[in-house]
Amino acid sequence: MPTITTKDGVEIFYKDWGSGQPIVFSHGWPLSSDDWDAQMMYFVTRGYRVVAHDRRGHGRSAQVADGHDMDHYADDLAAVTAHLDLKNALHVGHSTGGGEVVHYIARHGESRVAKAAILSAVPPLMMQTAANPGGLPKSVFDDFQKQLAAGRSAFYRDIAAGPFYGYNRAGAKPSEAVIQNWWRQGMMGGAKAHYDGIVAFSQTDFTEDLKKINVPVLVMHGDDDQIVPYADSAPLSAKLLKKGILKTYKGFPHGMPTTHADTINADLLAFFRE
Repeated sequence: MPTITTKDGVEIFYKDWGSGQPIVFSHGWPLSSDDWDAQMMYFVTRGYRVVAHDRRGHGRSAQVADGHDMDHYADDLAAVTAHLDLKNALHVGHSTGGGEVVHYIARHGESRVAKAAILSAVPPLMMQTAANPGGLPKSVFDDFQKQLAAGRSAFYRDIAAGPFYGYNRAGAKPSEAVIQNWWRQGMMGGAKAHYDGIVAFSQTDFTEDLKKINVPVLVMHGDDDQIVPYADSAPLSAKLLKKGILKTYKGFPHGMPTTHADTINADLLAFFRE
């Protein structure tokens, strides 16, 4: 399997398919690069080089005990792009991966980056604070950690079968294959990485990162997102970005890159070609 080893000795797995302008995908918690199958298959057949890695502690990357924070996530992404010498890259991040992309660009600069897109993404800040009254209470994320520690297999099954894909909504038609694939990806990773990752995605404030970014960024979000509520995420991120473009999807769930891949892929392609 293709891997790189980071400066702090962590082995990171990645996929690198095709040729052409590179699109780099950053996945959500607690998944892996496999969650981008629908996008990678679509874009590799349209003349793009598609790259995706498994975040440290996730998927096929090393299940290390430490470094599960946005600084390390961004540095690991930078290590992959440098190793592959990717230039004029298009970065796409879903959920926690959206935060990873934003932090990577702000922390490592734009010399390798052409554009970015963040989907159902956690920025600017998920957790409720005095400065972010619309966020979710810390107790919500504390409860996530408790449920994970008590038995993540059942916890992951409930997330996938319920709010992640909107399968708990009236009239929804749950896909058992999609649910099992989410559960499979989650269980491939390490419990410690996922436990710490909850703090990373919920408590990191990306406000200053967003302000630093000069490249165009497409902010895509469903207004029925039950994981990262719409009102306190996408519209605020789009305003903070110098070249932010907000695209709102009526009724789409958090996992819209999977449930509505045709729509998402077409809109990404149009943005990349602008």
